Amino acid sequence: MEESDRHGYDLKQAYDRRFGAAKPIRFGQVYRTLAQLVRDGLVEIVGVEPGGGPDRKRYAITQDGVTDLDRWLAEPEDPQPQLQTVLFTKVMLALTSGRSAESFLDAQRERHMAAMRTLTLARREAPSSQDSLLADYQLFHIEADLRWIDHAAARLAALADETGDEL
Repeated sequence: MEESDRHGYDLKQAYDRRFGAAKPIRFGQVYRTLAQLVRDGLVEIVGVEPGGGPDRKRYAITQDGVTDLDRWLAEPEDPQPQLQTVLFTKVMLALTSGRSAESFLDAQRERHMAAMRTLTLARREAPSSQDSLLADYQLFHIEADLRWIDHAAARLAALADETGDEL
């Protein structure tokens, strides 16, 4: 379920409503990114309207863009500290675009569990207390992410109801 075409200004406003508090962006970044997406064939300009300043372009995602978005949303992130904003972003984009946030969370949970197994083994075989402590640090962050993943999975229905507004 892809949205209709949008102006860069509208995309920035929608981004700010959804993600601006956690990761603000400037208008210039939006337009630079749109230009790169057009160059890469992931977005196309579908209309140009005169405005008070420069012409206002309307952008739409291409089929290649849809394919790239699907690939990105399906790809679990490697666990790391401060990953929550990426996890949150992927859950919200999956929900607002009609894709399965549950599938993403399941794949992400598997990736985190695999990382925990590797770190647990590394901690047991750590040559020093410092190496063991570093492994503990990483494990605790992954555990926190796992708690968030479970929490988000339990709230998907409520989140889906709340994300009825367009992104």
